[in-house]
Amino acid sequence: MLELTQRVETGHPVATVTLTLDQRIRARLRVTLDNGNEAGLFLERGIRLRHGDLLLAQTGEIVQVHAAAEPVSVVRSADPHALMRAAYHLGNRHVELEISLTELRYRHDHVLDDMLRGLGLRPGLERLPFEPEPGAYGGGHAHAHEHHHDHGH
Repeated sequence: MLELTQRVETGHPVATVTLTLDQRIRARLRVTLDNGNEAGLFLERGIRLRHGDLLLAQTGEIVQVHAAAEPVSVVRSADPHALMRAAYHLGNRHVELEISLTELRYRHDHVLDDMLRGLGLRPGLERLPFEPEPGAYGGGHAHAHEHHHDHGH
């Protein structure tokens, strides 16, 4: 079994692993690579893996992380004020939230969907990769580039 022990900034991946958000926050986890091979995550605690991250195996091989499509509620609007209001109300409820210029994503929850409908927005249920903000008080990691791009596979 391949042991993935640390995140690296550069390298040429020989395989990929597609993980949900819940899997990407685990430090120790047995996974199946997209090619069907077994691997284990043996990472430093507190790391949140993101789409595109590279993991180094004990063999020197590199595996790239892909964010799995998950059921998320999506709110799109060309009105930045409407999205800011929605983000404010979701933040007051400590909801994990992915934010871009024209949309918000959060774990699907019909109660939250109803709340946003009350604000005049139209949330929809979709299956998309979910990369919420890591939080202002630590957790996750920073990159020199933005992660607000299409994660289509």
